[in-house]
Amino acid sequence: MLSEQYPYYVANRPIQANADLEVRDKYTGEVVTRVALADADAIDRAIGQAVEAAPALCALSAYERRDILLHCVRRFEERAEELAMALCIEAGKPIKDSRGEVVRLMDTFRIAAEEATRINGEVMNLEIGSKSKGYRGFTRHVPIGPCSFISPFNFPLNLVAHKIAPAIAVGCPFVLKPASRTPVGALLIGEILAEADLPTGGFSILPCNRDGAGLFTTDERLKLLSFTGSPDVGWELKRKAGKKKVVLELGGNAACVVDADADLDDAVARIIFGAFYQSGQSCISVQRIIVHEAIYAEFKEKLIRATQALKSGDPKNEDTFIGPMIAVSEAERVEEWIQAAVQAGGTLLCGGARQDAIMEATLLEQVPKDQPICAHEAFGPVAVLSSFSNFSDALDEVNDSVYGLQAGVFTRDLYHMLEAWDRLEVGGVIIGDVPSWRVDHMPYGGVKDSGIGREGVRYAMEDMTEIRNLVIRTP
Repeated sequence: MLSEQYPYYVANRPIQANADLEVRDKYTGEVVTRVALADADAIDRAIGQAVEAAPALCALSAYERRDILLHCVRRFEERAEELAMALCIEAGKPIKDSRGEVVRLMDTFRIAAEEATRINGEVMNLEIGSKSKGYRGFTRHVPIGPCSFISPFNFPLNLVAHKIAPAIAVGCPFVLKPASRTPVGALLIGEILAEADLPTGGFSILPCNRDGAGLFTTDERLKLLSFTGSPDVGWELKRKAGKKKVVLELGGNAACVVDADADLDDAVARIIFGAFYQSGQSCISVQRIIVHEAIYAEFKEKLIRATQALKSGDPKNEDTFIGPMIAVSEAERVEEWIQAAVQAGGTLLCGGARQDAIMEATLLEQVPKDQPICAHEAFGPVAVLSSFSNFSDALDEVNDSVYGLQAGVFTRDLYHMLEAWDRLEVGGVIIGDVPSWRVDHMPYGGVKDSGIGREGVRYAMEDMTEIRNLVIRTP
């Protein structure tokens, strides 16, 4: 169970300044704990401490950074069920999925520990002409400096890990603002980080109101901002960020193409996961399903049956697949989008009902493409079917979006695979699986309104470092 209250962290130390932030059980709606909220003074102090800590973090040897990360992995293993239950309660994520996220948390820290000892440079041959004869070049990566992280509610353990583990691996101090709806996971990570041998000021974890969060973006002492969340907020933060480097992961309305030669049972099983896992609250959730006309009827029938078999309810039950959305207001929004799609001429194949924050797993077809359920990010347990006859036209339909995060393609045709990789305007093309698939060391991020930059431990580490060049002349 959760503690009665949790502190925030400034310069590695817990501070129970207040208990102003209520955290609710997303299934029952009850207040289950309270969290200290940081004010602007605390955030300013944390940033100042990060600046002071930067030289000490930079001076840590690779094995010291590795060992800090491995300490965290060991403690995550020891507290795995506590972390999973906290996630289940504060996010409404079914307990089996919560345990899976704890495993990914450990994986991400473990990968970062390995990469901490592999930050290599380059030896360059500068003798490209007589002018540079006798010159040698070398490069190495140095920490960029204090970093600012803003994380979302939907993966409050692993998406925090994807920011802070690379920062520790390269030697960057950081300040983190966790999502106000799900702050506990980040604070539990903070408890474990506070046990490690990080220099004072190496980390601060600061739940706060939006009114007090401006320094995370505007403070010029911070050298990088990494934000995961909604496009409207993300692009506005980039506008305000000034000279610092900005990495944005902003979501999408991911499409999945099912070609005529696909294994239908396999595709259905994977798309059920991709569309309805954690109530569709993932930026790579399957939202648009584009199926070859030769198999459309059979695929639709199988998908409807599988969708209707999903169990909704209390996320603490082992057999629950669909838990509550993060808030009743979000479930109401998805319900309104579904109703609007039907009124505009779409067909409701199954689902569509809502009870409080639980939205029934829903399938629609033939919805006009300008409807929000097609054109925007649903971020809920709903997907829309359409058909195609020509594979190139299906790729055009995938690209007909302001987003471009990941896409899935079920096909056995090598030429179709390569055409998809060549033409799809996304950050990742997943063949034989859903766009919702991700492993934590691969490059992950999008194009268009889906953001800029890449996560995935090594790629985040590259963003958190600068290349420093050395040239030596031999007279």
